[in-house]
Amino acid sequence: MKSITVLSGKGGVGKSMLASSLAVLLAGERKIVAADCDVDAPNLGLSLGLNDDMYDTWKEITTNKKALLKKDLCTGCKECLGICAFGAITWDKSLEKPVFNNLKCEGCGACLIACPNNAIKLESVKNAKIGIGKTKYGFPIVTGQMKMGHSGSGKVVFYVKKKAQEIAQHEKSDLMLIDAAAGIGCPVIASIQGSDYVIAVTEPTPSALNDLKRALSVVNHFGIRSGIVINKFDLNEGFSKKIEKFSAANGIRLLGKIPYSRKFVEALVNLEPVVDYDKGFETVFRRILGGMEKAKSL
Repeated sequence: MKSITVLSGKGGVGKSMLASSLAVLLAGERKIVAADCDVDAPNLGLSLGLNDDMYDTWKEITTNKKALLKKDLCTGCKECLGICAFGAITWDKSLEKPVFNNLKCEGCGACLIACPNNAIKLESVKNAKIGIGKTKYGFPIVTGQMKMGHSGSGKVVFYVKKKAQEIAQHEKSDLMLIDAAAGIGCPVIASIQGSDYVIAVTEPTPSALNDLKRALSVVNHFGIRSGIVINKFDLNEGFSKKIEKFSAANGIRLLGKIPYSRKFVEALVNLEPVVDYDKGFETVFRRILGGMEKAKSL
């Protein structure tokens, strides 16, 4: 099974819009499974017409731990103070004991090592949930969703991909389409790991191009082939040309350019991929798929 990841260096450039439309077109020709790995703000399911209540199952998972104080063993030695890089430990003068802030704790275990009295423990927490559903287009989707105030998003992405792979094996799917988070953080790295190809989405602005370069540096680090899609290219055709020159100079295939249209907003409001909402855009997205076929990525 091949794995295609859609990512963007900057948020709001149309990543999930592209992923949903490509998924619909691909599902008409192949057996696919979609994975929403933007676990801090998942919306691929929404783009495909699914809200949380429409998923078949939701399951809470544990990928992180939090530090807890064993008050009966704490002697108030203060060895743990200042050890936390995230500022999760403060001092309660009235109790003469440390206080742990769960919202700041990353579960790294540094305080556990610093404590000479074994008065700190790490306890597993249910920090996310995974949903499995089926779209009206006939293909399954796996969505990960972090709980507010929790960390461990990279590991949640790992679980989402693992579950998607299990479903793909069961249904004999030959392609997994991954909607990654924006940026270059842990969830992005976890999303592209093991991918056969990456589609990097950008828009014609200096900040978007700068963030695109950073994202592609991560992709190149893993030696994964990639292509670029310019969204809303006609809003600044001069800067779009700069992105095209960057693409050519670095040997990265320009898969396609998507024009600006209010239809994209209307499609999102109606929870439909734009290729389903307005068939006139099908040619634009098929051109992108054609570029991937030329790159022998499908």
